[in-house]
Amino acid sequence: MKNEFIDRPAILAQVNAAFYRYEQALMSNDIPVLDELFWHDSRTVRFGAGENLFGIDAIREFRQSRPAKGLERTLENTVITTFGDHMAVASTEFYRADHSPVGRQMQTWVKLPCGWRIVAAHVSVISE
Repeated sequence: MKNEFIDRPAILAQVNAAFYRYEQALMSNDIPVLDELFWHDSRTVRFGAGENLFGIDAIREFRQSRPAKGLERTLENTVITTFGDHMAVASTEFYRADHSPVGRQMQTWVKLPCGWRIVAAHVSVISE
């Protein structure tokens, strides 16, 4: 039985657009867009492959200091699921051309008055 509140087409399209806008900004190191798409709050969390960032200020500092090269990647197995009109989860695997270990990314998106924003994110790699 399909739940009428899960993956409503219009809401799913909005989150897909936000997710792929984030992805493009990530690969081009578009820091203003990356900053825009995270919730500007001290409760925002981003766990990375080598860092645990608590709050938008820590996330901004990380973005400003990370290398701007070698960010290109290919996504596979991307799953975006919306719940109602204001919440979504996005998960994906990513691969880099340099044959780095497989990466994984999960994001929790919430629709706020300012639009869809990431309120929690986790990035990790699969050790070989």
